Amino acid sequence: MTLNSATITASTAHATSSRKIKVLVIDDSALIRSLLSEIINSHADMMVVATAPDPIIARDLIKLHNPDVLTLDVEMPKMDGLDFLERLMRLRPMPVVMVSTLTERGSEITLRALELGAIDFVTKPKISITEGILEYAEVIADKIRAAAQANIRHAIPKANDESAPLRQLKNPLISSEKLIIIGASTGGTEAIKAFLLKMPSDCPGILITQHMPAGFTKSFANRLDSLCQINVKEAEGGERILPGHAYIAPGDKHLLLNKSGANYVTKLDDSPAVNRHKPSVDVLFDSAAAYAGKNVIGLILTGMGKDGAIGMRHMKDAGAYNFSQNEESCVVYGMPKEALLAGGVDEVGHLQDLPKMVLGYLSKYNASSLRV
Repeated sequence: MTLNSATITASTAHATSSRKIKVLVIDDSALIRSLLSEIINSHADMMVVATAPDPIIARDLIKLHNPDVLTLDVEMPKMDGLDFLERLMRLRPMPVVMVSTLTERGSEITLRALELGAIDFVTKPKISITEGILEYAEVIADKIRAAAQANIRHAIPKANDESAPLRQLKNPLISSEKLIIIGASTGGTEAIKAFLLKMPSDCPGILITQHMPAGFTKSFANRLDSLCQINVKEAEGGERILPGHAYIAPGDKHLLLNKSGANYVTKLDDSPAVNRHKPSVDVLFDSAAAYAGKNVIGLILTGMGKDGAIGMRHMKDAGAYNFSQNEESCVVYGMPKEALLAGGVDEVGHLQDLPKMVLGYLSKYNASSLRV
């Protein structure tokens, strides 16, 4: 497939006067290497310095070119992508964007790659069609930019992370009337996991929008459900939101909070992308502001861009109390920074402290102060 100037206009908004982002493409398919190279080189602020058909060749090219970002195929001959990633993060940590297949196995391997320290992932492009290639090219470019800015130290897993759940709230009214609403993007899968692992079984219901394509959110939810004390699932729409449960937005729908009588329920929406995202954090946050107001505890985690900033301000204006992840612990300090600048954040904390901060805020409430 050829991407000419009529198809893709070089992006100048993100170009820097110093130098371009240097990218090394690693994929066993010559066609994918060619397509990714053409997409990356069509943007003014990045360039492919080399391509490799396997990790063995890539090792020498990394030493030669010292790239800023790698794109890495998940499944390759000679050395598995995960094995290579694990060695790379141990010996020479650097930003990696995985290139994944839209299969159940592909999604599970990709989630494991994120646990090992990959910054983000894209799905393999559809070679046979030209429709939608411009949007796909921009998605790739955005993820490479985010990876180039990422704090790689916070993407690499910590061996001694404490993940035992915190003490139970032991107040059923707090757990049933309050809600925790979370938004995240780049680096968010591991940040969400770290937060949910600390949640006790009687915590308030949790709604989550993580920027992630369709086909991956169900595997993500299932993986969290197997690790956490609380129940985690991909939202289906119409579920009553229960204490000790977390509901994750599907990768191709917006997740909203709604009410049915006295109960909070989930709602899915198939309207167009907002802030170029579907699901969008702003959509979830705005619905929480409209239907739950002061019963909301908002949380915005690591991520590139501005999605969620205005919605978090709307939640605060409606009476919510909001937390954001601090710059020190973010993989990419974009969304939390924008939410802070928009005036929607009440407290800022390190990722490892946020669960205790949220539960500490909840423990201040007694039953008489709660109203649906």
